[in-house]
Order: sequence, then C-alpha cells, then structure tokens
Amino acid sequence: MEKAPPPEDSPLHRIAREAAALGGAGYAILLQIAHPAVGQGVHDHSDFASRPLNRLRGTLTFVYGVVFGTPAEAERISAIVRAMHTKVTGPGYHALDPELQLWVAATLCRSSEVMYELAVGGLTDAEKDEAYEHSAVLATALGCPPEYWPPSRADFDRYWARMLDTLRVTPAARTVAHELLHPASPLLRPAMRLQGFVAAGLLPPRLREELGLAWDARRQRRFDRTCAVVRAVYPRLPLRLRTSVRDGFLWDIRRRIARNRLYHRPRGWQPVLRGAAAGTRQRSA
Repeated sequence: MEKAPPPEDSPLHRIAREAAALGGAGYAILLQIAHPAVGQGVHDHSDFASRPLNRLRGTLTFVYGVVFGTPAEAERISAIVRAMHTKVTGPGYHALDPELQLWVAATLCRSSEVMYELAVGGLTDAEKDEAYEHSAVLATALGCPPEYWPPSRADFDRYWARMLDTLRVTPAARTVAHELLHPASPLLRPAMRLQGFVAAGLLPPRLREELGLAWDARRQRRFDRTCAVVRAVYPRLPLRLRTSVRDGFLWDIRRRIARNRLYHRPRGWQPVLRGAAAGTRQRSA
C-alpha cells in the first residue's frame, strides 16, 4: 500500500514548495546517474541531456503532483510514470527495480533537503523527521514497495553513506553528464553552467572527480560566498514569489489532466536510442 500524501502545511510541503529546490536539480541528477544501472538506463533511453527542460518539466510534474496534488491527481501521475518505465530495461537494469526506484527517490529527498537548509533553514529535528517520513511518497509513487524506504532519518543517513561508497561513474554516465552540463543550445548554457557549479560544490570529492568537474580552493571560496548570499537574500523574498514555480506547475498539471495531455508526446515523436538499445526500447519521459 502506498504512503498517504503529506498533510497541508507539513514540513515536507514547506521544503518542496520552495523554488530554491530547483538549484539542486543538477546535484540530484548527477547522483542518480552515478549509480551504474541508472546511468546506463538514462544513457540508453533518455533524451534529457539534449532536452533538459523537458526532463525538468517531467520531474517537477511528478514531484509537485505527488506531494501537493489531490490523491486522485497523485495516483494518475504515479500510474503514468510507472507505465512509461516498464520498457526502460537493458542488460543489468530495469527502471522498475525497487533498488533503483529507491535511489532516485532518495536523491530527490536529499537534494531538496540540502537546498532548503542552504537557502532557508530553521527546521527542527522533529520537523526534519516528519518531512523525511512523508518523503517516502516519492519512492512509493515510482512503484517502490514501502518497506524499502528506510524507517527513520538515521537509517536513511546510513543508507545514503553506503550508497555514496558504492557509486561509480561509468563512461555512460560521464557521457550523459557532459551532454547535460554542456547543452547544444546557447540559451541553456548559463543555467546549466550554474547547475554544474552548484552540483560540484555539493558532491563528494570522489564523485566530482570521476564526473570530471573541475574544483579547487578558488571555486570553493566562490561557492561558499554564493551560499552566504543566497542564505542572506532568499528568505527575504516574498513567499508568493518563492512558491511561484510550484503554483504554476500545479495549475499546469490540472490543465493538462483536464485535457488528457499529461506527459504528452508530440505527434510524430520517435525515440532515438543509443547502442544496443536502438530500435528495441522507448525512452522514458
């Protein structure tokens, strides 16, 4: 049975509503693809490196819909995402593997928590525990059995530490990371450069090095100054502005549900797969 959606004004709502969470998108994605099976699956089936805005829209539709939507909206989004993932399979991986679903959900949970602490802060330990408990909905909505979600925040921290020790950046993951952080469109390059900078500052040094992300003392000082400015300015912004991305996505989700165009593929769309996956499997949205 899936976890119930979090109640209104829960600590998870307060974390997930903040636009600052978007600053951790690159961090979450790079952690995801550092899992060899996830990295290979993304390499073979996903076009998000060449269409990052589409991928971001899909991910935010999932997160906002599951966390803030009605039970019916959350279930519809969850069912569509699970159905799209049924064909994402290849040698050594399947998108419906609970261990992979757990890791993807864990990166979403941790990245939003990290960005909230960086930009806003102020949650008590009890509130962090409550937010963590409700974050299980991110895993169960992907299809992960509830018992896979670590029962407490301390258990999650131990799981996280174990995973960081076992992650390994493969050539497939490096290809995806390079395409993501160096988009063909000049319009996307400043945003992706910023995402890469934030991700590099947050990633463990070993993974940062394996991904080929340059880092040194000068970049660390710049990162520290950036974090200090964000922490000083962001909480003073109007709450309505800070939650405008969430509000806009909820409006868009409900509009697309009404038109039966949730996760819609454009007419004539055809997957362009790489390597052994070509011609045999579809990309995920």
